[in-house]
Formats: sequence, structure tokens, C-alpha cells
Amino acid sequence: MAAARSSQSTTGLGGAGGRSRGGGSGRFGGSVRAVGRALHLPVTGAARGIRRATHAHGAGESGLGKLIELHAVNGAGDVMITVALASTVFFSVPTDEARGRVALYLAITMAPFTVLAPVIGPLLDRLPHGRRAAMAGAMLARALLALVISGAVASGSLELYPAALGVLVASKAYGVVRSAVVPRLLPPHFSLVKANSRVTLSGLLATGVAAPIGAALHTIGPGWPLYGAFVIFAAGTFLSFSLPPKVDSAKGEDVALLAADAQHLRGPRRDTVARRPGLRTVGPAVTHALAANAALRCLSGFLIFFLAFLLREHPLTGESAAVSLGIVGVAAGAGNALGTAVGAWLKSRAPEVIIVTVVAIVLGAAIAAALLFGAFLVTCLAAIAGFAQALAKLSLDALIQRDVPELVRTSAFARAETLLQMAWVLGGAIGIVLPLNGVLGLTVGATIVAAGWLTTVRGLLASAHHGGPPRPKAI
Repeated sequence: MAAARSSQSTTGLGGAGGRSRGGGSGRFGGSVRAVGRALHLPVTGAARGIRRATHAHGAGESGLGKLIELHAVNGAGDVMITVALASTVFFSVPTDEARGRVALYLAITMAPFTVLAPVIGPLLDRLPHGRRAAMAGAMLARALLALVISGAVASGSLELYPAALGVLVASKAYGVVRSAVVPRLLPPHFSLVKANSRVTLSGLLATGVAAPIGAALHTIGPGWPLYGAFVIFAAGTFLSFSLPPKVDSAKGEDVALLAADAQHLRGPRRDTVARRPGLRTVGPAVTHALAANAALRCLSGFLIFFLAFLLREHPLTGESAAVSLGIVGVAAGAGNALGTAVGAWLKSRAPEVIIVTVVAIVLGAAIAAALLFGAFLVTCLAAIAGFAQALAKLSLDALIQRDVPELVRTSAFARAETLLQMAWVLGGAIGIVLPLNGVLGLTVGATIVAAGWLTTVRGLLASAHHGGPPRPKAI
């Protein structure tokens, strides 16, 4: 019995000692896990918060949340490439030489793009069953081209320009497809304006986060932002296929003609309308709204290129060229984000009146900036132009949703986006060829807006007064 008690005592002590040692090991392991959780929590917590925001109000179930996340990836990747190209083409050489380089960049990239842009929308109309693949292809193409540009930046070769053209075309192709995809991913009781505002806002926020990261990567080396773009676009390639399969469905769709009505069609297109059932025009309100938006998009491209050189040569008072450009860029981005938020709040209330109003406000701001040229007014013009562009585009989306039959709505979005991209290219070309005179440049900008406003205000107000045209019947 004594031996047994001794054995039990020894066992008990041994067991206690084992538990004590195990407890010490457990406490150490628990501490490691706690530290790991503490380090992991900010990342996972932020990811969960982003996922809750993007998937709210049924967006997760419909697939819109995935598109919002994909568009954020797209914006982050594009700004990485923009940072790298700006440092190579713009900031690395004197102003006169930089202007020549940017002119060459425009000639090699934008000029062919103006030829390709009208083809992008109709071509994608013919590939409705491959929209996910098209978006993934646009992401993959930019990922590979980012690596090509990184090599060109390091060697100074002319490969930079055709690769930049490829990036531009792929980016715009993604934009056209994205515009066509949004209507197919609307949650129940969710307006198209609200959906587009969420998608646009995600891209703006991602751009704001990625821009300083790209600038920090550039301090390591000129190719590092491009490596970052490669990683981002590679992730976007896989994310594109996570969109719901209904994105690839073309059920109930046809092709839209960007004409006011059947009477505006001439020649063989008019006969085609009579022969093809379901081929409809988009209505006068939409075409007038599209023209007004084209004027604002043209102004946007103009201001980007004109102010880039003007502020480099004549910075804002007391600031460097880089800081001056940063101030104006932040003002434009903040205005764009505010316009997107206001558009989501206004929903579809009187879109024609909203477009007429915001274009008139931009026109007044441009005239004031031209007459009383100064740093404050230039910054205000950038902010107001960004605000108006976002709000007018959402109003155009509302008109398309209201007036264009669902059968051709997807095609109308794709073709409208292509036309707006061409307007931006035209504005950029005007901005690059003008002399660096602030008053002259802003007068030209005001003229662009005035042309868009004067030619559309009457039609838009008439459409608002009559409540929009009736839905066209099937032919």
C-alpha cells in the first residue's frame, strides 16, 4: 500500500509537473497566437469592413459587390501606371521637352485610340456571352503591358508608347464592358444611379489610396509602381471570373442606336430599323444628355493636360509645381467623389434639370476663372468640374434607365461610354497644343462647356417639362 501510495504520489507529482510544463508551453503558444491575432486583426478587420460595405443592401447576393471590388482593383492598377508614366514622360525632363514628349505620347497613343474607340463598343456588343472573359482579358493585358513598360522605362526604349497605347485601349475596353455589366447586377429595388455611384466611388477611393503608395514605390525605383500594377491587375484577372454567370447572358438584349428618333436616321440605317425587330433608338433626352456629358468630359481632358503644363511652368503662389498639381488633382478628385455621393442621394430626380444646372455652374466657374485668373479660382474650377462630371454622368445613367428599353439598355451604356472617352481624348489634344496662357486656356475651356450647354439646354428642359418621351414600342 505504501508502495502504491508512493507510486500514486509520484504519478501525481509527475502529472502535475507535466501539466505545469504543458501549461507553460500552452501559455507561450497562447501568447504567440494572441500576438498573431493582434497583427492579423487590422488586415482581416479592414477586409471584413470593406466586404460589408460593398455587399450591403443586396449587392452581395446580386453580384454587384464583386463588381464594386473589381472596379476598385481597376482604379488602383490604373493609378500605379499613371504614376510611373507621369514620372517618365512628364516630370523627368524640362518643361519644353516634356511638352514634346507628351505631344508624342498623345500622337502615338491617343490618335490611334480615336480610331479604335468607335470600334470597341460595337465589337463588345458582338461578344455579350464573354463579358467576364473580356474584363479578365483587359486586366491580364494591362498586367503584362505593365511589365513591358517597366523594361522600356529602364532602357528608355520606344516600346513605352505602343505599350501605353495598349494599356489605354485595355482600360477603355474594361470601362465599356463595366458600363454594360452594371444593369445586369442590380439588386432588387436598387436604382441604376445608386449602383453606378457605388461602383464609381469605389474606384475613386482605391485611386486615392493607391496614388501615394505608387509615389512611395517610385522612390525605390521607376519600375516599382509598374510591378505593383502587375500584381494588382493579375489579381483583377482572377477576380473578373468571380462575377456571376448572368453577366455573360445576353438574354433579352439588342443593339442600341445613338440617334434621337427614327426620323433622324438616314440611308441604309433607316431601312435596317424597319427590317430588324427590336432595334430601337435611345430617345432625344438621352442624346441631349450625352452631348452635355461629352462637353464636360472634353473639359476634363482639356484641364488635365493644359493645367499640368501651366502649373509646372507657373505654379500656384508659394508652391512647387508638384504640390500645385497635387492640390488641383485632390480638388478635382474630392469634387468627383462629392458629385458621386450627391448623385446617389438625389437618385433619379429630374435628371435633365440636374444636367442643365451643373453644366451651367461649370460654365460660370470657367468664365470666372478666365476673367479673374488666379490660384484659388483654378482650384475651384477643378473641384466644380469634377463634381459636375460625376453628377451629370449619373443623371445620364438615370435617363438611360428611364427612357431606353431594357432590350437595348446594355448596348446603350456601352456605346455612350465609348463616345465619352472619345470626347476626353479630344479635350486632351486641345489642351496639349494651346499656348501656356492661363486666361486663353480657360477661355477655351469655357467655350467648350458653352457649346455643350447651348446646344442641349433647350432639348433637355423640353424633355423635363414633358416628363420624357414615351417608351418606344417594338418594331
